Amino acid sequence: MARKQKNKKVVKMSRPHSINIGVVVFVTIILYVIFNIYSYLTSDTVAEYEVSQGAIAANHVYRGLILRDETIVYAGQSGYINYYLKNGSKASVNDVVYSIDTDGDLSRQITTAVTDGTTLSQEMLLEMAEEIDLFRNNYTSGHFSDVYAFKNRMDADLSQTLGVGALKELSDVVDSAEANKTFYRKKSDDTGIIVYYTDGYENVTPDKVRAELMSAASYKKIPLDTQTEVSAGDAVYKRINSEEWQVVLSIPEETAARLEGKNYVRIRFCKDDYEITVPFDILLKGEDRFLTLSLQTAMIRYAGDRFVDVELILSEENGLKIPNSAITSKEFFTVPKEYFTEDGGLLVQRADQEVKGEQVELVHPTIYYETETHYYIDSEYVAADDRVIRSDSAISYPVGQEVDSLTGVYNINKGYAVFKQINIISQNETYAVVETKTAYGIALYDHIALDGSKIRENQLIAR
Repeated sequence: MARKQKNKKVVKMSRPHSINIGVVVFVTIILYVIFNIYSYLTSDTVAEYEVSQGAIAANHVYRGLILRDETIVYAGQSGYINYYLKNGSKASVNDVVYSIDTDGDLSRQITTAVTDGTTLSQEMLLEMAEEIDLFRNNYTSGHFSDVYAFKNRMDADLSQTLGVGALKELSDVVDSAEANKTFYRKKSDDTGIIVYYTDGYENVTPDKVRAELMSAASYKKIPLDTQTEVSAGDAVYKRINSEEWQVVLSIPEETAARLEGKNYVRIRFCKDDYEITVPFDILLKGEDRFLTLSLQTAMIRYAGDRFVDVELILSEENGLKIPNSAITSKEFFTVPKEYFTEDGGLLVQRADQEVKGEQVELVHPTIYYETETHYYIDSEYVAADDRVIRSDSAISYPVGQEVDSLTGVYNINKGYAVFKQINIISQNETYAVVETKTAYGIALYDHIALDGSKIRENQLIAR
């Protein structure tokens, strides 16, 4: 019996292809490296700047001409003169300012009493000591001439203080001499500050100022309280009638331009470091520019001065210092805040979805700035003519209906450019100082693009 042959046909089964995870990871890394190398080689290298703290030195010191409402009082009689009010003191109506003795006898008695310092009260001595301490504490070796001015002022104050006491002690003799018309007590006929000098500037007003008047080189101050004898018609004292006064500065065109559009400026008097913010006007006379500062206080501080050095504080705030080249601007869509969801999202209906009720997309745009009513967003997630829908109603708002530009810089901390809004405090030809700790701004030590005009949003930065 024949043996049955076996079926020798063999069917080969296909094996499933296995994926080597290691190879996939390796290839992915190679592609990533190649992509980054390509991006680096094809991208422009961006110069960067590290934000620092600083201020712009924009302060300027100018010699100022002080102008006031001043009245010169003249002697009505000839004779020997004595003064009774301190230089720079405030006089009320009927206060005795000086006296005239036509024969000189009573004046000599008053002068003799003045030279006797034993009549000074403890209160007077304490007041003088305080003035000396104040001068000593503020004195600098660079102003040695102030010592002589202070000595003369103290001598005059002392003489006038002692003269008042002598006038009271000799009241009976004084009354008799007044009855005989040989002695005249002269009283102030108005209130004001009494000063004992003239200089020819008493009638100068801001509109009359010219360049030659601004020079202190030819200035001549004539003291009045050093004279012992006067003739009728001689100047005997000067009264400053008002607390309103002006300081006129001659300024260059550059400073005038910095003040353009402003109404107030902060100033510092270099004499005593007194600072105040005052209104001003700029008057142009030919090629000369005069800045008139108007003040209503502190006049008595400088009653004895005609010229004073004044610093214009054009930039007094510190901030973040950045180069002007980094500053650029960018236009944004402004969208009312009520169209944003609680988590900062927007329900967007694209412009090509014309049928009302079409699919609405939720996006979360970057907010670059905000006002009380609007958020500023760019075109990364929305486009002009898209509509945003309020989540609590069917009311919609067309994107692009309102746009606005912001001033800012491009932050490149993370390797790509992000626009950051800035508020400029002050600026010169090279740098700007901007506010610190702004909600959507830059911070100290941030890295920003040095040339903001060549950067676009989200640009990869080769560093």
